[in-house]
Amino acid sequence: MMTKSQIKKWIPSLLFLPVIIYLIKNDGKVFLLDEINLLIHEGGHGVFALFGRFIYTLGGTIMQILIPLLFIIYYFKERKYLYVRIFLLWLAQNLINISIYASDASEKKLRLLGGNKVYHDWNYILVRLKLLEYDKTIGAIFYVLAILIFLYVLIMPMFIGGYKRLSPEEEDSLNNNLDEE
Repeated sequence: MMTKSQIKKWIPSLLFLPVIIYLIKNDGKVFLLDEINLLIHEGGHGVFALFGRFIYTLGGTIMQILIPLLFIIYYFKERKYLYVRIFLLWLAQNLINISIYASDASEKKLRLLGGNKVYHDWNYILVRLKLLEYDKTIGAIFYVLAILIFLYVLIMPMFIGGYKRLSPEEEDSLNNNLDEE
């Protein structure tokens, strides 16, 4: 028999399930979030511009992965697992978007910000790596990673222990005891 606290840990999974289904069904498209992701992507180009054209080009994708990842790490350290799960959803949503962009590298059918004046990031990246013929496979890898993260978000309560956050006094006491040893 599951305890009340064990049941409580699974409630977010029930709430996340329709969100995940929506994201998969709609290719990761979420109106306002997509605009934020685009800003992060374009900002990534600026952040990584110092490192040459290849890293500059890859910088948009790096930033789309890095920003949610930083939130995930922070909240994981704080043992705030609900937030970890929310930011994992955001990471997976970004991975779906990246999968679509990478898969389009050889066909270049996606409408890009800047129109015909800009180049396709993933076309440039894969041409430089001599992997353009594998664009669909690389896109599929990003997509599968997204699906695996979605699944992990749903089953994460199986891996979350009953961690109790220490009060500042308890942390001080623990640190003092460690210092004395």
